[in-house]
Amino acid sequence: MILPVTLRDKSQNLKNLRANGAVPAVVYGPKQEAVSLIIDAKVFSKTLSEAGESTIISLEGMAEETEVLIKRVEFDTLKNTVHHVDFYAIERGKEMTTKVAIRYEGEEDAEANKIGVINKVLHEVEVTCLPRNLPSELVVNISSLTNLEDKILVKDIKLEAGVRIEAEPDDLVVGVSAIAEEVEQEVEEVSMDSIEVEQKGKDSGEEKAEEGA
Repeated sequence: MILPVTLRDKSQNLKNLRANGAVPAVVYGPKQEAVSLIIDAKVFSKTLSEAGESTIISLEGMAEETEVLIKRVEFDTLKNTVHHVDFYAIERGKEMTTKVAIRYEGEEDAEANKIGVINKVLHEVEVTCLPRNLPSELVVNISSLTNLEDKILVKDIKLEAGVRIEAEPDDLVVGVSAIAEEVEQEVEEVSMDSIEVEQKGKDSGEEKAEEGA
C-alpha cells in the first residue's frame, strides 16, 4: 500500500495546514532519523481504514522508499479529524514486534450459542516476524465451540511460517461459559388502604396516650 507524503518545512503554520485539509506527521525508526511530513487528510483516513496499524505502508515522496507502520494517530475530538500521525520506519530483513488484531468468524454457526455465552478475551496480540511476513490480522474461527468450557488458546491460532505470538501458549483467546440465570426479585405490592388503616390506628393510639397523660 502506497501513501503519498510531502516533506514539511517546520516554519509552516500547522493551523493553516490543517485548515487546508493536510495533516502533519513524522516518521522515525531505528535506522531512520525523524523527518517531518505532510499528508492529505482524506487520503490518510482512507489508508487508515483499509490498512489499520498492522499493514506495511510505503511512503511515496521521501528521499528513498520508506516502509512504515502507523505507530500512533492523534485525533481532534471536537472536530472529529486526524490531528497528527506517527509512522514507524521498519528495517528490512530484521524481525519486528507489533500488535495485530484478531478477527473472529463463525460465531453465528457455533453450537455453543444455544447453551452458553461465547467470551472473546483477546482482541489483539503481539507478534514477532520479518516485515514481509507480518499478517494484517489473525483469523480465529469459533464455529467449532459446541460445549460448555470449550475454549481456544493462543497455541490454537493458525500462523504463517516465520510468525510467532508473544504470549503464553495456554493463554485464553475465547471460551464458553454458562448463561447466568437472572433472579427475579418479587416486589410485594403494598395496599394504600392498609397504610391508611395503620396510620389511623397510630393516630388513635397517640390520642389515647395524650388523654391518659
